[in-house]
Amino acid sequence: MLRPDVVAIVAFDKDGLLTLVRQFRPPARRELLELPAGRIEVGEDPLETARRELAEETGLRGGSWRHLRTFWTTPGFCRERVHLYVAEGLEPGEPDPDDGEELEIVRWPAGEIGQRLGELADGKTLVGVLLYLRDSA
Repeated sequence: MLRPDVVAIVAFDKDGLLTLVRQFRPPARRELLELPAGRIEVGEDPLETARRELAEETGLRGGSWRHLRTFWTTPGFCRERVHLYVAEGLEPGEPDPDDGEELEIVRWPAGEIGQRLGELADGKTLVGVLLYLRDSA
């Protein structure tokens, strides 16, 4: 199955808070807490997509960015890859979600992330947060 690649952002605002989004996911039949993320449009650079999606979903902008990793989601089933980024020192702004997108913004202090991993069930979010924790240890 051909699916467009996606981006996900481990995003920290200027106060050092990790920003996540909670949204209902019909296939899971429940709300999930996730990294801000989105599909890469045809011809769009992954970093450009990451900046756009983060601003749309959370209002966060600016800061310093680095590529963390790119990985396959389910290579036995589809060709989708996730391009993970870390963004730090982000400035607040107003979110501008896509039509029909209902998101709740959730912020965690960086020092609490390790103890709150049990609240996460989304694969890209677990991968991103765990890689961030490993690299920052």
